[in-house]
Amino acid sequence: MLSERVCRIGASATLRVAGLAMELRSKGVDVLDFSVGEPDLPTADSVKDAAKEAIDRNKTRYTPNAGVRELRVAVADKLRRENDLDYNAEEVLVSPGAKACLYFASMALFDEGDDVLIPSPYWVSFPEQVRLAGARPVIVPTDEDKGFKLDPQALLGALTPATKGIILNYPSNPTGACYDRGELEALASIFVERDLVVVADEIYEKLIYDGRVFTSIAALGPEMRSRTVVTNGVSKAYCMTGWRIGYAAGPKEIIAAMARVQSHSTSNATSISQWASIEALKTTPSVLAGMVREFQGRRDAVLRGLEALPGVRCSPPAGAFYVFPNVTALLGRGVGGRAIATAEDLALYLLEEARVAVVPGEAFGAPGNIRISYAASIEQIREGITRIGEALAKLE
Repeated sequence: MLSERVCRIGASATLRVAGLAMELRSKGVDVLDFSVGEPDLPTADSVKDAAKEAIDRNKTRYTPNAGVRELRVAVADKLRRENDLDYNAEEVLVSPGAKACLYFASMALFDEGDDVLIPSPYWVSFPEQVRLAGARPVIVPTDEDKGFKLDPQALLGALTPATKGIILNYPSNPTGACYDRGELEALASIFVERDLVVVADEIYEKLIYDGRVFTSIAALGPEMRSRTVVTNGVSKAYCMTGWRIGYAAGPKEIIAAMARVQSHSTSNATSISQWASIEALKTTPSVLAGMVREFQGRRDAVLRGLEALPGVRCSPPAGAFYVFPNVTALLGRGVGGRAIATAEDLALYLLEEARVAVVPGEAFGAPGNIRISYAASIEQIREGITRIGEALAKLE
């Protein structure tokens, strides 16, 4: 009865783990949830006030499908001011979340018979969105010892005559890996030479640490701008996950095609959230810098905790709010007749024994790892690491 298309895809592992954690909480179990990529900091009062004003001014009706012009102009201004990217409002699409932008990009760009490169570890939805478009996701492994970054030689080795494009996410979910300008230039030269289209997921651009500077790959020159769709949104940097506003910028014909897909699926994003997002994009760098310092402190705390756990090693993330520790040394152990053969087994064990929710690496194409979100307080992080350590100490 079900379509072949939907049978080819799986449910989001992140949301599945979060659902299990929520179910346990509903039963009164004290679960620390490190599974979901959601900032725990509140939305700014100025943004909430802008939403209230929109309601009071009755801006609660349908908007233009591509988004209110004022927000599309604000996005273009932001990209020009912060990313050295020159787009006009007609080259910007506002969608109900960055995930929707990414899906619409796959639907607009990729066909059956196309190969689409996806560096691994990858965000769980990338391969599934490519499959939904009828194309074939081609997974390109990255080296953990080299910071989980796509190597130009590995990229060249993965190319086929059917390769149409690549999805590039940085800072990365789940690894936190981020490319500097020189590394992007090395990749971009191949993208241009092989005429590949690039879908750039830059949702974590503001969350980078240790003084790093973010560069959008579309800003490397006109040849990259003309083949790149930049996707972003307000959820991570502005603590607005529930507001569901993402945006995409790119060549006018691609954005128009994405807008047509949106018009027949979700239609416009929520009107109130759009007006609030205009205010969010005005947020000063100093406010964002304070948030980055907070998350860097949390990153450092979780790294210190993981260093003390036998059998666990972790590459320090450059951005986002995830660590992606390698747990292969723990696999093959067990306790009380229970075998821990996979990262999925380990994640389930930690949920039941330690009451800590993490996401197994299988979901990201890395079966020897687990993902821990540190979008939680320092106190919760420390308590969670303590619980994990106590549970791991029971393994034989």
